[in-house]
Amino acid sequence: MCGLAACAADTGVVGSGKNLYFIEKQQATGFPGLGNLKAEVFNEANSFCTKKGGQFEVSKSSETQPPYLLGNYPRVSLEFRC
Repeated sequence: MCGLAACAADTGVVGSGKNLYFIEKQQATGFPGLGNLKAEVFNEANSFCTKKGGQFEVSKSSETQPPYLLGNYPRVSLEFRC
């Protein structure tokens, strides 16, 4: 249960093609802004590739833009290869 904490939705690493992966994270509210969300996503992708013995390479990256209200919460999407 999240309560008043800012719980984020997180897809984890999802395969989306041959040697192509996807991660998306979203804050539960707009209050924290993007904060460290982008760094968290990039670090997770890098760790995933390192464990597979490969190097992390960005294919596509996107993030929501403010104002963060009415369901437009901070979100980062990353498509990458190892």
